[in-house]
Amino acid sequence: MGQIKIMPCLDMKNGRVVKGIHFVKIRDAGDPVENAALYQSEGADELAMLDIAATVEGRKTMLEWVHQVSATIDIPLTMGGGISTVADIEQVLKAGADKVSMNSAAVHNPSLVEEASREFGRDVITVAIDAKRNPQMPSGFELVVSGGTKPVGRDAIEWAGRCQDLGAGTLLPTSMDGDGTQHGYDLEFTRAVADATSLPVVASGGAGKLEHFYEAATEGGAQVLLAASVFHYRTFTIRQVKEYLRGRGIEVKM
Repeated sequence: MGQIKIMPCLDMKNGRVVKGIHFVKIRDAGDPVENAALYQSEGADELAMLDIAATVEGRKTMLEWVHQVSATIDIPLTMGGGISTVADIEQVLKAGADKVSMNSAAVHNPSLVEEASREFGRDVITVAIDAKRNPQMPSGFELVVSGGTKPVGRDAIEWAGRCQDLGAGTLLPTSMDGDGTQHGYDLEFTRAVADATSLPVVASGGAGKLEHFYEAATEGGAQVLLAASVFHYRTFTIRQVKEYLRGRGIEVKM
């Protein structure tokens, strides 16, 4: 399994960190720079920032947030939201991000993953895969885009394998059925992505209890555990999560 990493996620809108349930019902969760500094001090291994309205509103990622947050932290920063060209990626990396995450743009234009991987290296490229349960798909999971609003009619697990072939370095699967609910990660979906590829998988969407993190690492096969609400609203500190995992025999960096 190797060392498990903890990755808080800052969902950004109008310059503030926000958190929703099932991608809607948004409420405020504070200042990005303050949150980022706190999470690093608590032992976060990586940080994600997601411009949640970028793709839907059709505007570009706010580079200013990347500048401010990357200047505050030393841990790797992954930025996502509204990234649709190689030029976007270049700007985000120049602004201080270490990695980028793309979602809708990769689905609409798979060659973007290929070009970006060639240009910047596989390690820089994360593809986020959003899915909903659909029994008509071979795997039972259908790919959705545009912040979870549009089903694509494609099998999400087949797409995960294709992303690996195209040159993605990391996969970030989120089940729309679980996002923000705090009822636990969608272990079935996370595991299906982990089993279909040899890439590191980031478990995302639904962490609410300490055992959810353990399940994502063991049953879900994830190497990186992403969470937002439980950290923003201080349900747990990152250190608490790590101590819990270590107590259950999971290797984490303390």
